[in-house]
Amino acid sequence: MRCPFCRHEDTQVVDSRVSEDGAAIRRRRRCPACDKRFTTYERVELSMPAVVKKDGSRTEFDRRKIAASMQLALRKRPVAADAIDAAVARIEYQLLGSGEREVRSERLGELVMAELRELDMVAFVRFASVYRRFEDVSEFEDVIGEFRRSSSAGTPPRKR
Repeated sequence: MRCPFCRHEDTQVVDSRVSEDGAAIRRRRRCPACDKRFTTYERVELSMPAVVKKDGSRTEFDRRKIAASMQLALRKRPVAADAIDAAVARIEYQLLGSGEREVRSERLGELVMAELRELDMVAFVRFASVYRRFEDVSEFEDVIGEFRRSSSAGTPPRKR
């Protein structure tokens, strides 16, 4: 690997560690030419499906957008950042597991709602109200009723 400081062609790995729940390898490197140290991360590169928006346009899947929308819904709620990261990882895993080259934005929204439903009811309703474009209070009541029916069916929410 090339040194980012002096552009020397060859660097030495000083230390390697598994990081981010085993999703990456963190490597500390040293340049023999300038003696500076830097960190690199090695991750598996998988091809996520393209997102097909409602207007038919296509865009790359962006993990940060999913995380940001979930964080917005979870604002001021008692849910740990690790729980959000795990939820986003589950969404990515489902998309990769589907083997599809494209995913409709509606499907992606439903996956986000399913994860929020398990994390926090208030965040779920917040997200659903924007995602489904609620027009009146009765739509809120319908979603809450749907949640209550599924909760009484014995599917307890995940631990935060």
